[in-house]
Amino acid sequence: MPRTETAHTEALGEDIDEDDVPDVTLDQLQDSGVLASDGPVLRAGEHDGWSLVIESEGSYLAADDMVKSVSRETVALSLRDRESGSCWISYAEDGEILSSFDPLFPDHEYGTRPEVLEQLTGHGAAISNGDRADAYANAVRAIHQRLQCTVPQEADESRLLTLKIADEY
Repeated sequence: MPRTETAHTEALGEDIDEDDVPDVTLDQLQDSGVLASDGPVLRAGEHDGWSLVIESEGSYLAADDMVKSVSRETVALSLRDRESGSCWISYAEDGEILSSFDPLFPDHEYGTRPEVLEQLTGHGAAISNGDRADAYANAVRAIHQRLQCTVPQEADESRLLTLKIADEY
């Protein structure tokens, strides 16, 4: 589903009608579990050689266990920016979180080898050279540029495979 339809589905739940989601039927939503009770709605796709999963609401994907799991035999980058102002960045390789921190408090980083992400991206300099209020945006910009994993807004707005993980909150 596109981002807009996903947002409508999350906001309206079972009160949704076909006019709210013109590209899918209510039967498809019901059969796929998207209208199930509580749980994160995830949208997955690919952009420029990177796999991506977007969770517009919640922190299911940012949980340490999830970041470790999806990084097995590869790398994972989790960027969480909530409307409440809570931000967090985690980087893992092969099931191990190497770096995990709030950009507002970069000195309180944890992970087994936080220097790896710094060496790859230089995000620390990006944080310290800007205004504190822009710490998250500056860190993300540095990470995206150096890892070449920028996901443009159009990729988030397009139709992506959508699923709900029922009862995971």
